[in-house]
Amino acid sequence: MRARFLPAEIFSAFANVDLILHAGDIMEWSVIEELATLAPVEAVAGNMDTGELRLKLQRRRIIEVGKVKIGLIHGDGGGYNTPLRALQSFSGVQCVVFGHSHRPYNERHGDVLLFNPGSPTDRRMMPMGSYGMLYVRDDYIWGEIFYLEPRR
Repeated sequence: MRARFLPAEIFSAFANVDLILHAGDIMEWSVIEELATLAPVEAVAGNMDTGELRLKLQRRRIIEVGKVKIGLIHGDGGGYNTPLRALQSFSGVQCVVFGHSHRPYNERHGDVLLFNPGSPTDRRMMPMGSYGMLYVRDDYIWGEIFYLEPRR
């Protein structure tokens, strides 16, 4: 996230969620505070986060949502193998949420959902920003990517 303000669409999209996950590159603690006005926030530090964020946030963690375990990690390193590195960082989880590449990714690798929502503020050569939603029913999790209207 390389912006001081979140797009308005994020606030309407997240208005009724139960939990917000952020996979790092938050840049400003105020982003966490803004998101926390909508729902509880679980976050990890990314490679672009410094100071206060690195002191307050872990680099990886496991979050339990009902019967589902979600690994949350930024995924530093070369962008070409970020999904594989994220997958290898956890065992015993049903989903791994990662960032770093800022590119949307929503694929199953065996029984594990690998999910990168992209970024609503840092498109990284993508035509538009994006965000994602995860849905949990019993012990199953699936995700959906949403794309923001291109900025003019």
